[in-house]
Amino acid sequence: MAEAERIIGTPDIPEAAGQDEAGDESASKDGRTPAGESDEHASPDEKPGKGKRKILVLFAVAVLAYALDLVSKMIVVAKLEHHEPIEIIGDWLQFNAIRNAGAAFGIGEAFTVIFTVIAAAVIVVIARLARKLYSLPWAIALGMLLGGALGNLTDRIFRAPGVFEGAVVDFIAPKGFAVFNLADSAIVCGGFLIVILSFRGLDPDGTVHKD
Repeated sequence: MAEAERIIGTPDIPEAAGQDEAGDESASKDGRTPAGESDEHASPDEKPGKGKRKILVLFAVAVLAYALDLVSKMIVVAKLEHHEPIEIIGDWLQFNAIRNAGAAFGIGEAFTVIFTVIAAAVIVVIARLARKLYSLPWAIALGMLLGGALGNLTDRIFRAPGVFEGAVVDFIAPKGFAVFNLADSAIVCGGFLIVILSFRGLDPDGTVHKD
């Protein structure tokens, strides 16, 4: 009898087949893929998730740039202001604390309030643009701009002579060039990177276009 069953084979049992099909259906209803099968419906490019990661990069870069600028200015005001300049590379590079009521690199000292409004507007524009951000280079560039703008805006609001008229603390003094700070450096580097990305046709949403 056993030999006959071996030759003929064991017939399929309807109940078992029904259970297997029911198990597959329940797995599909639960949204889980059975073992050994790939999820064909999963998208390899989930933009919402990527967008959130790029926003995190933007704000991480902004916080870093802002923190470095804020700490450096606190040290300069406490240790260097009203003292002789410190030579870093002879006469070619010095640390010399000054108060700048104008824009970056001492430009336009008569328009302090206007530059304050411009800095605030830049921050608002960057925050709105972040919602459509899917490019890592753009996230880094905008993060530099945001951190630098926040750094100088903090000086404009909280330093003398008054709110929205405060003078920015500058201290990096190359020979034959205007005195600036780390916030100015972040703004210039971020703007330069944006120019490069624009020339290469890369948009903030990650798409590439050719003119």
